[in-house]
Amino acid sequence: MSQFFSALTSLVLMLDGDADATRAFTYWLLGSLGGARWPSLTVAAVVILVGAVCCLFFAPALDAFIFGWDTAASLGIDVTKVRVVLMVLTAVMTAAAVAASGAIGFIGLLVPHIVRLLTGGTHRLLLPLTGLGGAIFLIWVDAFARTAFSPREVPVGVITALIGAPVFALVLRKAARQ
Repeated sequence: MSQFFSALTSLVLMLDGDADATRAFTYWLLGSLGGARWPSLTVAAVVILVGAVCCLFFAPALDAFIFGWDTAASLGIDVTKVRVVLMVLTAVMTAAAVAASGAIGFIGLLVPHIVRLLTGGTHRLLLPLTGLGGAIFLIWVDAFARTAFSPREVPVGVITALIGAPVFALVLRKAARQ
């Protein structure tokens, strides 16, 4: 599916013929903060902040989910309802972030693991610290991407993928051993 949609994207880019639009779209696809504008960032920030606050209300349910769906249900949590609400919330927050900056991969996969190692598993603490850690990591990687290859600006999504793919492979390998 990835190859099919990649081919469709390439076809649209080739048929467009506008070099500036093609470059901007390519940078968005690779995940670049260079094209972000204040109006879209403001909308994304509001959506993400409201979604994050809503997710905090589900922290106890997320803590119970660690022990499995059956255990969470036995503790009185409506597992199906909570899962659907959290899926919708996270999908809307992700859509807002991607609309503003493009697809910047691996931050949402790596940072939570690192924060959990440093702080433990309680979601009331894990959720806000993961957001803060992800923001700090993104700022540092973006600064590196803008300066390390100067005068060219490498999209931050390229650097996060170069860092994230090997680290995530190590996390998966460690999980497979356990």
